[in-house]
Amino acid sequence: MPHRILIVDDNALIRRSIRDCIEQNTDWKVCGEADNGRLAIDQVQRLRPDAVILDWQMPEMNGLEAAREIHRIAPSTTMLMLTLHDFGSLRQEARAVGIREVLSKTEQVSEKLITSLRNVRASA
Repeated sequence: MPHRILIVDDNALIRRSIRDCIEQNTDWKVCGEADNGRLAIDQVQRLRPDAVILDWQMPEMNGLEAAREIHRIAPSTTMLMLTLHDFGSLRQEARAVGIREVLSKTEQVSEKLITSLRNVRASA
């Protein structure tokens, strides 16, 4: 059975691009999408994904705030963060709230995303 992934980003084009990347691999299936952190939390409760890919900056609730709550309600859910703003303090904050890896949207994201998903699921 494929791993179920929730995609969370306020940009529909980014969500579509991530979905296309993931759906090329039969090990994973996109089970849902959300465009902000509050919806992400609702979707995690409803869909129970194996992994959540979160954007950092979103309206209503950012990715770090959402990750904190997701980690509280679904601690076994793997979380990855995608962002345009890749800096050390963000990585530290992300790990502190349960995010396994932070990836830059600007650097060959599809290849790195697939590799990261494989790595975090293998170590889970």
